[in-house]
Amino acid sequence: MFYRMIAFTIVLMTLPAQAAETVGGDRAFSFVALGDMPYRDGDIVKFKRLVEAVNRLKPAFTIHVGDAKSGDSTCEPQDYQTILSQLQPFEGALVYTPGDNEWTDCHRAGKQPLDRLAMVRAMLFPDPGKSLGKTPLAVESQAQAMPAHAAYVENVRFSRSDVQFMSVHVVGSNNGLRSPDADARAEVPRRDAANVAWLGDTFERAKAANAKAVVVFMQAEFDFEREGSGERMKPNSGFTKVLNALAQGARDFGKPVLVINGDKHIIELKTLKDSNGDRIPNALRLMLYGDEDVHAVRVIVDPDSPGVFGFVPLIVPENL
Repeated sequence: MFYRMIAFTIVLMTLPAQAAETVGGDRAFSFVALGDMPYRDGDIVKFKRLVEAVNRLKPAFTIHVGDAKSGDSTCEPQDYQTILSQLQPFEGALVYTPGDNEWTDCHRAGKQPLDRLAMVRAMLFPDPGKSLGKTPLAVESQAQAMPAHAAYVENVRFSRSDVQFMSVHVVGSNNGLRSPDADARAEVPRRDAANVAWLGDTFERAKAANAKAVVVFMQAEFDFEREGSGERMKPNSGFTKVLNALAQGARDFGKPVLVINGDKHIIELKTLKDSNGDRIPNALRLMLYGDEDVHAVRVIVDPDSPGVFGFVPLIVPENL
């Protein structure tokens, strides 16, 4: 609690800043990352306050890492229309990637997960070349760039100030393998293959372009288990292939890499590890607030500084 209160104080002091372009070098900018919200009726007004706080900051764009509704909701068409109506009020661009609550876990409501995935793609990715938000950002989707993976409109990439951004569709519930629905489990290898290809191609592009840094965002937290004095990916994990591809891409790239995820609803920043539990020194992992903690993180990006990234929790005092 002591450290958290310090974070609150810092944020309340820095909220009046107009934009991250005033921080760092001439090419510096900021974006906001959030996810795993809103979950319940009482959180809707909190989320509106958070959107208003983000709009006052005027970041370059905002990222939502999925789970934009509760996993216990009905998964009816109106639920996805509600998600869209809650994401569109961002004055700037809103780049969204799906979570397990949007489709994998819809078996809880008696819905077929792959039907819900089709609904997510149709309703929340109406234009594969644009983000959401009132001022959409031009993005390149995997469906456009890699015809072999034409279904994956939700995997997108874009760049700003020599920093490459990309989303990969990696969800909780063990990346879908925990689903009781056989079709949903059978979908995982196809999505895994698309994600691995997308990571490899985008890291190659970043390296060829001499990018300063890479940002990867997704919904899920990678599951590790303790093994003696170290950590390893859990056996039969649904995350192993995508984490190995991410680790290889980060190591080959050799410059700062930031991985942003939600899932656990705990704000945390630490060095990324591969599936063997080995640290990747140039890669950081940022896990975001969520659930009843309806707050966000402002990421300051200065491509001409050695570490590139800085982090400021964006706390809405009324949401405490």
